[in-house]
Amino acid sequence: MHQNNERLSTEETLKWFQNSRRNFLFPVNELDQPKTYLCGNSLGLQPKTVREQIQEELQRWAQLGIDGYFEGDTAWLHYADLCKPELARLTGARPAEVALMNSLTTNLHLLMVSFYQPRGRRRKILIEHQAFPSDHYAVASQLRWHGFSPSEDLIILKPDLPGGVFSSEHILATIEQHAQELALILLPAVQYVSGQWLPMKDVTALAEKHEIPIGWDCAHATGNVPLALHEWGADFAVGCSYKYLNGGPGAPGWAFVHDKHHGRTMPRLTGWWGNNPQTRFAMAPTFDPAAGIDAWQLSNVPILAAVAVLAGLEVFSPIPVSALRAQSLHLHAALRAVLERHPDVEMLTPETAEAHGCQLSFGLRSGRESTRALFEHLLANDIVGDWREPGIIRLSPVPLYNSLEDIAQVDKSLTAYFETAGRSG
Repeated sequence: MHQNNERLSTEETLKWFQNSRRNFLFPVNELDQPKTYLCGNSLGLQPKTVREQIQEELQRWAQLGIDGYFEGDTAWLHYADLCKPELARLTGARPAEVALMNSLTTNLHLLMVSFYQPRGRRRKILIEHQAFPSDHYAVASQLRWHGFSPSEDLIILKPDLPGGVFSSEHILATIEQHAQELALILLPAVQYVSGQWLPMKDVTALAEKHEIPIGWDCAHATGNVPLALHEWGADFAVGCSYKYLNGGPGAPGWAFVHDKHHGRTMPRLTGWWGNNPQTRFAMAPTFDPAAGIDAWQLSNVPILAAVAVLAGLEVFSPIPVSALRAQSLHLHAALRAVLERHPDVEMLTPETAEAHGCQLSFGLRSGRESTRALFEHLLANDIVGDWREPGIIRLSPVPLYNSLEDIAQVDKSLTAYFETAGRSG
């Protein structure tokens, strides 16, 4: 795997995206034909190289046993480090700031131990009204751990626009309003229900101005929208690798801590794998922290799971992030045009390019039951999206493996549904 920051020509870019689809395995229907897969926002497709690479590590395990930790280019002792360059590129981090480790929620707890330090009036945490349940649970439990009450000390950012969407002005005004009582801000980079990409740069700058630690949940952002976590000055961030990074179900998560915090004395829950690699095997009772984000590690990364993550990251490595984003916007616009052709469709995802990734969330104005009927119709026609209550369909054209042909299949299925609905009405 290599990091490629060079610009590709238009012809090279088009060819790359045409070929990229061939790197993945698609679910098939009863006739063994590939389905139209638009569910990368929940689980990315399997890269074709995964099986071979896992088999290679299984073979190394069989032949080398414990020596597999120390021998070869994929020595397990340093395996997670193989993921750092591409994780850093896709998150806009420095390699020392990002690590593959644990799960997203575990990492969130670990980093809140370090960054949620209530003092006096400053004890409250700001989240948004539809925070992913795991984030909400984690934040509430941290408040209770410190002896506070979520009902009193959890500030919920409410949307001010239709569809559960936030204006930038409203987010910033809410932070200003509560600045003197906030000990932490935790927001999603991309909101999982609406697909809105929040104004991360401006929000982070305002948090820094008021000296409020800010963390970003990038589960729906990594590999989806261009990130610049280091440049923007985010204090910490967490993410998963099984959505747009295509690392497989339940794949390890990643964590980011800005290097302005490296070397600081901070509260931290520690484990053996966070110890300085140079002294780790001295087995000393005193913790000697590793450099950078690695000091927050707890345990050895699960190697066979990490193999799949690395395989997913390798698919990204030849393509500039700017080209990935351009293709994403192209597919998103095409799908939006198809959906908006039908008057009953109500879009939830903001239209402005700066406010969305590839995901499109929508429902029908005629209500939940008709929206559910449309969702079942799409599934029956081999179009795989997903459903969120109280009546939301999410479709995500992923530039690595989706195409305009997939959008055409959605168009065909929608047209058939609304023609039938019109006749029956």
